[in-house]
Amino acid sequence: MRRSHSFVSGAAAGALAGAALVLALAAPALADGGDGGFTIKDPRIKESSGLAASRIHPGVYWTHNDSDDGPYLYAVDSRTGRTLATITMSGVGRPRDVEAISLGPDGDLYAGDIGDNLGGKWDHVWIYKLPEPKVLKDQTIRATQYVVKYADGPRNAEALMVHPKTGRVYIADKNEDGGHLYEGPAHLSATTTNVFKPIAPIDLWVTDGAFSPDGRQLAVRGYFGGIAYAWNDGRIKRQERLNVPLQGQGESITYTPDGSKLMYGSEGADSPVQPEDAPGAAGSGANSSSKGGGSAAGGGSGGMSGQVKVGAVAVAALFAVVFGLRRLRRR
Repeated sequence: MRRSHSFVSGAAAGALAGAALVLALAAPALADGGDGGFTIKDPRIKESSGLAASRIHPGVYWTHNDSDDGPYLYAVDSRTGRTLATITMSGVGRPRDVEAISLGPDGDLYAGDIGDNLGGKWDHVWIYKLPEPKVLKDQTIRATQYVVKYADGPRNAEALMVHPKTGRVYIADKNEDGGHLYEGPAHLSATTTNVFKPIAPIDLWVTDGAFSPDGRQLAVRGYFGGIAYAWNDGRIKRQERLNVPLQGQGESITYTPDGSKLMYGSEGADSPVQPEDAPGAAGSGANSSSKGGGSAAGGGSGGMSGQVKVGAVAVAALFAVVFGLRRLRRR
């Protein structure tokens, strides 16, 4: 979702420009290389907001733009960064703000039209479900559209996760002071409204989330940090902070099919998708250095060093100025 709303003007716009410059100077170059990281090269994909690793097409990741694009999903080859197929969803209305994508155990893609640029004013949002195509080519596929409401009223959200074992759908709302994990019905209904109920707090300003392939872990990310939770049949328990890479506008996360890595995506033209070891994976340093400690905002600093860490601190400080201006305007 776009962050450049009315509060980003004047001094705030200058701060963001400075942040972008610091980011460009601090972030290391990213080489293409599949699960070793790649760059999305399709000029149509300027606001990549969700990411899901294909289970039937090795090395392919599904993504989409958020607002103002249409009912399109893109299959991106992680070895080259190029789009292999564009899927047009039929049977749905015009999407408002598609913010997330996930794969269910049935082999279907779930796209979450769950963003709310009005800050929680829409009384309902949508989920679209369609089969992942067996052949990667430009095509139109009919999707099922589900109407979603929240038990405690409208809200903005950017994270939709389908559990890989049960097929149950979950949403994490986006709140800068921390939000909640919402659980959908055991089975979504295409004929009635699907009410999602809050089941656990999430101590993060969440921009995306993903289940591990075995369903035992839930990972959520924000702009500057992330948290890994043990799933425990929905009774989530915080495990550790995630080593979230420094990105211009970090919007997406997914596990690799083998569960060994987390892939982090960002908005923008030529946006990078960067890997980090998943919690508990061989070679992961997060278990010893950051388990259980620190705030959500600090979660992204684990594993950073040198120039990159300095860049992260500078960007975070500039965003603090922006958010401070936003709060002042609220008063």
